[in-house]
Amino acid sequence: MRLVFAGTPEPAVPSLQRLIDSARHEVVAVVTRPDAVAGRGRKVMRSPVGRLADEHGIPVLTPHKPSEPDFVAALTELAPDCCPVVAYGALLPQLVLDIPVHGWVNLHFSLLPAWRGAAPVQAAVLAGDEITGASTFRIEAGLDTGPVYGVVTERIGLADTAGALLERLSHSGAHLLESTLDGIADGGVQAVPQSSEGISYAPKIEAAAGHIRWDQPALAINRRIRAVTPAPGAWTEIEGKRLKVGPVELVEDQLPPRAIEVRKSGVYVGTATTAVRLDQVQPQGKRMMRALDWARGARLEPGAVVE
Repeated sequence: MRLVFAGTPEPAVPSLQRLIDSARHEVVAVVTRPDAVAGRGRKVMRSPVGRLADEHGIPVLTPHKPSEPDFVAALTELAPDCCPVVAYGALLPQLVLDIPVHGWVNLHFSLLPAWRGAAPVQAAVLAGDEITGASTFRIEAGLDTGPVYGVVTERIGLADTAGALLERLSHSGAHLLESTLDGIADGGVQAVPQSSEGISYAPKIEAAAGHIRWDQPALAINRRIRAVTPAPGAWTEIEGKRLKVGPVELVEDQLPPRAIEVRKSGVYVGTATTAVRLDQVQPQGKRMMRALDWARGARLEPGAVVE
């Protein structure tokens, strides 16, 4: 089939690469978000999906809004049979959804109807789900409500961060997306309406969601930190300075909530239940480092607490 692929961030790259390599489909163009300022140097950069398309000489469309007349005209002229989508990052109006013969097929990183929305992987980790996965479905007007073509499942490990889990799902999901498109081309796959039960939502994760509340149980703190790692990142404040915190280790030690204690074996923080041991931390303006190295240099005041 003639495909126009829509996607933007790194997790969409494996799907685009797999479709580029496919002998059964032709990626005739790529749609991605406009170039944006990113990185420490604050340079204007192409999206990961856009860069891969450039490497393969595939035309790249970067509308600010998919409803723009020029984009609608360009997509109509391309005459795609189907438009696969992976984390594109913009809502598609009905006049655009109607252009491809087989519609727009989205790869979503959850087992729909669970965790509809922008941050399904983070939501699954935060909720303590044991199993998650990815789904392919046909996009319609509602938020991730369209009928499902297929799913793949993935177990969430006790130490999985959202980043590690999404990395795995980006590859297994790429295989699912290709298989779904093969089935659509053959006429052998049918989309099934989503269940009306088990619906949950996963809104975009904002930076404030990474603020650690040390008055919560250790298990809940552990899940929150893993859910926002690597982005937007977990953080706390100590002696008026922000400190980014990487995944922690649950231990049996007892400390008052928010109390921080430096020992030879590591840096410990009290919670509403048992303490946690910090692993990697990042002070403002510095790189990630071992928590013990940071604590030795920080020279914390006796009785210091995290906020």
